Amino acid sequence: FPRSMTATMRAAAATVSGRHAAPVARVRTITACRGSSKESKTAVAASVPSVQRPDRRGTCVAHQIRSFSWNSGVARSRCFHNRQLTPNALSTDTSVDRTTPSVSETTPNETGAPLRYEIVKGALVRWSHEKPEGPHPATCVLIHGILGSRRNLLSFAKRLAVKFPSWQFVLVDLRCHGQTASLQVPPPGDNDVTSAARDVLATLNKLKIYPNTLLGHSFGGKVAMSMVHQFGKRLPRPVQVWVLDTVPGDVWATAGDHPRDTINHCVSIEMPVPSRKFLVDSLTGAGFTLEGAQWMTTNLQPVCTKEYPNAKPSSLQWTFHLPGIVEMYKSYELTDLWPMLETQPIGLRVDFVRAERSAFVWDDADISRMQANGARVHFLENSSHWVHIDNPEGLLEILAPSFGVVRDRR
Repeated sequence: FPRSMTATMRAAAATVSGRHAAPVARVRTITACRGSSKESKTAVAASVPSVQRPDRRGTCVAHQIRSFSWNSGVARSRCFHNRQLTPNALSTDTSVDRTTPSVSETTPNETGAPLRYEIVKGALVRWSHEKPEGPHPATCVLIHGILGSRRNLLSFAKRLAVKFPSWQFVLVDLRCHGQTASLQVPPPGDNDVTSAARDVLATLNKLKIYPNTLLGHSFGGKVAMSMVHQFGKRLPRPVQVWVLDTVPGDVWATAGDHPRDTINHCVSIEMPVPSRKFLVDSLTGAGFTLEGAQWMTTNLQPVCTKEYPNAKPSSLQWTFHLPGIVEMYKSYELTDLWPMLETQPIGLRVDFVRAERSAFVWDDADISRMQANGARVHFLENSSHWVHIDNPEGLLEILAPSFGVVRDRR
C-alpha cells in the first residue's frame, strides 16, 4: 500500500481500539486482505472499520483490517501467516488494558500433559486468533529450580512478555513441585533430571509446541540441557538455551543456604506446621538466612484434612512432594551434562549466566571449557543465585538479543 494508506489504516485501528496505547498501535504495518468466507467477513464487520483502497481497475473496494505483521519491539520477529484479529482484538471496551500480557492456566486433564503449566502471552499474541495447526508464536519455556514452582518465574515471564509482545512464555511445575505434586497420577519414571526433562518435552508435545528458547534456573538449567541432549545430533530447528547460575557438571557451594542442607532440614520438620512464622523460626534457628526462610514459606499450603485428619484447620503443609525432591536433588548433583555441550546438536546455542554473588562455585577451568565448546558465559552484577529477583533488569538486558529475529528453518 502507499505510505498514506498505511497511515490511514493505522489510525483507523487505533481509533476503534479506544486508546493509542493498544497493541495494534504498536504494530508497524497493517495489511488488508479479503475474508475467506462470508461468515468471517460478518464476524469482524461489527467491530472493525472498512478501509477504502483502489483495486487493480482503479475503483475503491472496502476491505476489513484482518491481519497484521508482528514486531517484538526490539527486532523484527517471525510473521504469523495464519493469524487474524478477532472482534475482541479491536473491541471498543477501553476498560481492558491491551498493552499487558495475559496469563492462562490449563489443567493437565484438558490436554493430557503430565505437568501443570500456564502460558503468558505477549499483547500481540493475546489479541490474535491462532489456528490449532499453527504456526505458533515464538515460544520460550521457563523452568524453575529445586524447591520452587512455576510461580517463581511468573513475574519475570511477564516482564519478558511486555518487552517482547509477539512471544509467548510457557511455565511448568516440575514433577514433585507445585501443583504437579498434587496430581492423582504423577509423571512416570524415576525422580531425576532426565525424567524431569522428559516430562517437559511430553508437555510441549501435547501442546504441539516446539520452543525457540529454553530458559532454566539452577536445577531447571540442567533440565533444559537434558531436554536438548535427548534430541540427539540434530534439532528440528535452531534452539537457544539459557542456563541461569548453574554449570553442566558437579554442582557444589561454599556459602549461603545450600539446597542440600535446606532439603535435609525440611525433612526433619514434622508436618503440618501451625504457621508460616513457625517455619521461619525453625530455619533461621538452624542457621539459614531470613530471606531464604521467608522464601520457603511460599511452599506452604492449607493442610489437607484427609492426609492429616487430626490437624487444626489453620495448619499448613508442603506444596511439594519432599521424598521425591530428595531424589531429584541427588540426581542434580550427580548428572553430568558436559557431553551435551561437547557434542551439542546442530542448531543449538547455549549461554550461561553467572551471578556475581553466586552460592555455587564457578571454576575457571569450567568456564574455559564452556567457552571452548562454543558457549558464552555472562556475568550478572548485583545478584545472588536468585538472578531473576535480585537484578531482573540486568538479566533482561543480557537475554534481550536472543529474542530478536526468529527464523524457522524446518
